[in-house]
Amino acid sequence: MSDTTTRGIRVEVEGAFLPERSEVAASCFFFSYRVRITNVGEETAQLLSREWIITDAEGNVDRVVGPGVVGEQPVLGPGESFEYTSFCPLPTAVGTMEGRYLMRTAGGSSFDVRIDPFTLAVPGSVN
Repeated sequence: MSDTTTRGIRVEVEGAFLPERSEVAASCFFFSYRVRITNVGEETAQLLSREWIITDAEGNVDRVVGPGVVGEQPVLGPGESFEYTSFCPLPTAVGTMEGRYLMRTAGGSSFDVRIDPFTLAVPGSVN
């Protein structure tokens, strides 16, 4: 689990292994991750883009950059939240994700919101 607040934007992320979508014999491990973004600050802000850094157990790094999340660029007023679920395949049973969201306030200033690292792991693969 990851839980980070930057400039009044709280990001909580939790990953889960999906055995029904994985092909362990083919080294394809499929994970979901659920994200909740909450504006705990006093400024309205819009999520413009995302960057994910995905690292597998062998140290291979993949970057995913793009506009918004799940096809949306949500605007969050104070006290509002946005939740979504997305997916990540890995060639190893363990990996990590971390990243950032680019946000813009109603006043026009932009800032990065940190997403602290969280682990993606097949149950029993990490002691």
